[in-house]
Amino acid sequence: MATAIIMPRQGQSVESCIIAKWHKSKGDQVQAGELLFSYETDKASFDEEAKVGGILLDVFFAEGDDVPCLTNVCVIGNEGESTAEFNPNAQTAVTVAAVEKEQPAQSGPKAEQKPEAAVPVPMTEGERIKISPRAKNLAEKAGVDYRFAVPSGPYGRIVEKDIQSLKENGHMMTAAARDEFLKSDATQLIQGTGLGGRVTTGDLNVKAAPAAEAAVQAEGPLVEEVKLTNIRKVIAKAMHNSLSTTAQLTLNTSFDATEIMEFRKKLKENKDKLGLENITLNDIILYAVSRTLVNHKDLNAHFLDDKMLYFKNVNLGVAVDTERGLMVPNIFNANLKSLNEISREVKKLVKDCQSGTINPDFLKGGSFTITNLGSLDIESFTPVLNAPQTGILGVNNIIQRAREVDGEYEFYPAMGLSLTFDHRALDGAPAAKFLKELKSNLENFSVMLAK
Repeated sequence: MATAIIMPRQGQSVESCIIAKWHKSKGDQVQAGELLFSYETDKASFDEEAKVGGILLDVFFAEGDDVPCLTNVCVIGNEGESTAEFNPNAQTAVTVAAVEKEQPAQSGPKAEQKPEAAVPVPMTEGERIKISPRAKNLAEKAGVDYRFAVPSGPYGRIVEKDIQSLKENGHMMTAAARDEFLKSDATQLIQGTGLGGRVTTGDLNVKAAPAAEAAVQAEGPLVEEVKLTNIRKVIAKAMHNSLSTTAQLTLNTSFDATEIMEFRKKLKENKDKLGLENITLNDIILYAVSRTLVNHKDLNAHFLDDKMLYFKNVNLGVAVDTERGLMVPNIFNANLKSLNEISREVKKLVKDCQSGTINPDFLKGGSFTITNLGSLDIESFTPVLNAPQTGILGVNNIIQRAREVDGEYEFYPAMGLSLTFDHRALDGAPAAKFLKELKSNLENFSVMLAK
């Protein structure tokens, strides 16, 4: 019996996933539990195993395709079984055939016919165009109107290759390149490399320097072009949006880390006896921040242009460096969890992020973020807000500083803290008061635990 394999839904917020790699080909024998294909969201990657054994009878999508969740991806069954009933692209093919059948036959010499101008996809009132997130993003970057695209995806959905085809239909130039072109004696078509395939002045300059071009060809390419990963695109868009739409200001301070270092040393010596996690200095800071934030609601909030969204509990985001890029999973209701629970949960989140198996639902809904660069020997930096959050705390390294005590100088371990906040949501004084209270809590950590 033929069995369809669908694109899983990873988290309630995920609408579609991209097929990253096929590990089996059409016609291959597949055993239950064998790896079929890998797929990814904007933030994480996953592997899909075969639910049943048999022959991979049909594959409906290729690597790089953006597939809606719960859509049939392939079919496993016995040799000779039909797969037509499972094909999600069949509906699109039937629709196109029906439209072509309704078109009246054209008469007269074909040479005299002129191609009709592209027109937007007809829409009924209240209907919305079905377009994948990747396709929509490409359309925005290329500056093309996706209403003119011919859908080729399942259920009449516009996918990335439809936008690419639309972009390649026209030969576009920037205004500056057009002026330069008209001044020149160029007679051949120039291949554009600008946004949306537009010819730029740089393209004209390359044509004007054949000797330099020949030299580059002789020596080989001097640069390497690498396509951005999905997560890198998401990070780039988020960082640009954050810096261009918020009023960011950073305050820097430091605190005496003597007590938390001694406290951590005692925990490490007794963790096996007490059954504790390997609690780190970063875990201690996460705990202290979760307790301090509840007294500073403007920093435990989202700024939504004309209103503020205040969180009753602290959903603490933790910046995690991975091979695929920066991820920020959240410890939900961190202010209600013990130090040991926070330590255990953050280790699990970091592991899932680095392995690419993090549930996307954990990457949304944060109210405040902490990013730690202390292990990389950074003394001070300017964290970028994870908008629409109003605050993000940067944790720095520990350096030895001198202070005067009873007329004599002594050294102490000072750990730096860098708080970036959205000046639209709160002023400098309230942000400084949060840092002051956090500093006091960390310097008197045992007292805070007793509260």
